[in-house]
Amino acid sequence: MTDSEKLDLLLEKVNAMEARMGTMETELKTVREDVKGIKLVLENEIRVNIQRVAEGHLDLSRNLHEAMKPSNEVEMLAIKVRMLETDVKELKAKLA
Repeated sequence: MTDSEKLDLLLEKVNAMEARMGTMETELKTVREDVKGIKLVLENEIRVNIQRVAEGHLDLSRNLHEAMKPSNEVEMLAIKVRMLETDVKELKAKLA
C-alpha cells in the first residue's frame, strides 16, 4: 500500500467521522430541545398540579379531623357514663 493510498484511506475515515459527528450534533440538539420541553412541563404543569393535590389533601385532612370531633366527644361521654354507672352500682351495693 502506497503512502497516497494510506492518505486516501485516512481521508475517507476522517470524512466518515465528520459525517457521524454532524449526525450526533443534530441528535444532541434534538435531545436538548426535548429536555427543555420536559423542564417547562415540570415547572409549569406538574409542580402546580402537585401543589393543588397537596392543598386538597390538607383540606380533606382538616375536614376529617372536624368530622371526627363529635365522634371523639361521644367516646369520652360514653367512658364517663360507664364510670358513673360503675359508681352507682358500687353505691347501690353499699346501701343494700
